[in-house]
Amino acid sequence: MAARSVCCPKRLSSLFFSPKAYLSTQIGSDAPVLVRDFIRAALYDPKDGYFSHRSGSVGVLDRSIKFNQLEGRKAYMRHLDKIYKQSDISWFTPVELFKPWYAHGIAEAIMRTANLSVPLKIYEIGGGSGTCAKGVMDYIKLNAPTRVYDNMSYISVEISSSLAKKQQETVGGVTSHLAKFRVECRDAADPSGWGLEQQPCWVIMLEVLDNLPHDLIYSENQVSPWMEAWVEKQHERSELSELYKQLHDPLITKCMEILDLPKDGNTRGSIFASVAKNISAKIFPKPRRCWLPTGCLKLLEVLHGALPKMSLIASDFSYLPDVKVPGERAPLVSTKKDGKSSDYNTYLDAKGDADIFFPTDFWLLERMDHYCSRQLKPNQNESLKKGKKRRTIMLDTSSFMEEFGLPSKTRTKDGYNPLLDDFKNTKFYLSVPTHNIK
Repeated sequence: MAARSVCCPKRLSSLFFSPKAYLSTQIGSDAPVLVRDFIRAALYDPKDGYFSHRSGSVGVLDRSIKFNQLEGRKAYMRHLDKIYKQSDISWFTPVELFKPWYAHGIAEAIMRTANLSVPLKIYEIGGGSGTCAKGVMDYIKLNAPTRVYDNMSYISVEISSSLAKKQQETVGGVTSHLAKFRVECRDAADPSGWGLEQQPCWVIMLEVLDNLPHDLIYSENQVSPWMEAWVEKQHERSELSELYKQLHDPLITKCMEILDLPKDGNTRGSIFASVAKNISAKIFPKPRRCWLPTGCLKLLEVLHGALPKMSLIASDFSYLPDVKVPGERAPLVSTKKDGKSSDYNTYLDAKGDADIFFPTDFWLLERMDHYCSRQLKPNQNESLKKGKKRRTIMLDTSSFMEEFGLPSKTRTKDGYNPLLDDFKNTKFYLSVPTHNIK
């Protein structure tokens, strides 16, 4: 949920803080757990998870920032610093910093694409403080035909009970919204919480993908078979370590096949290239570590199963600077103590007191989206290219806001625009069903 932009380094990373290590309840025994289960507990354990405490750490601005009254970037940074010091908040999300304009851009994208002849239904996964929900509903009330607003429904699926309460308070600022808004406090990736929605609907996910659990696979060198990583507690010690096993978990293997990553560790190519790679691996062996967004894959499977006609709009960070954890698509692990932030070298040190968040591979997100929409078998790769049931587009945040938003509202006097200029490492992903769905 919280992350850092290129121009505004995240020294604001801790959203929730628990000084207790959750190991006593989650990994207190000697039984190893998959890396994704370790990360899920470190972030979401109800007792000691990172996101289970202090909902006030998700910042809510008292009023919108008047960007056109600021001289330029230096004035904006001073204003931002003042806001953080006054509120003692660790992180303000983009939808909060740029309210209401950020949410208005999302609402405009929905209105241009949605079939407004049927009741508009919107789900938001991980709605934070409710700022996006309120902004979207405000915009639709002011700009859509009256019948669209009157018949719309907005459902927030929120795993945190404290944030669920905050969302109700935020949206309740406009009385007419309350009859159209509700919060369901549950895990969106749990299929038992969903029914089957046959009508078209929209799903919004802002800074959600980066905090979804990931798995880790490991290879001893460039040609060794991939193995799945597990986390275990060392005997008679509190330290954690990784344990590697043969590939067995179906979610990991499915993600690898969608990624077209051979289990044996070899990449496809000529015989000469294969021989050269084997020789190189013996002379200069290089261990390989690859992070897989299995949490995202599971969520997409659930959403496509429950909402087969959904349209999706997601925003997240395409890459993160200053990552110390090794591996492809590796996470940033950051904690904040005594007002100062620091990054960990390993995710194993995150025991409920640190945020673990990942860059989003948008190319892989698109492949998983197409795969889940068709419920294909993983080896049917050609089907991903033919007869797709989704129309998708990826846009930089600046391109998205220039198309659907009002960039002039976030521009300072000298032309500097933090929404367009500071979030160069963020993208929007839009995915809508094609007309050939049966």
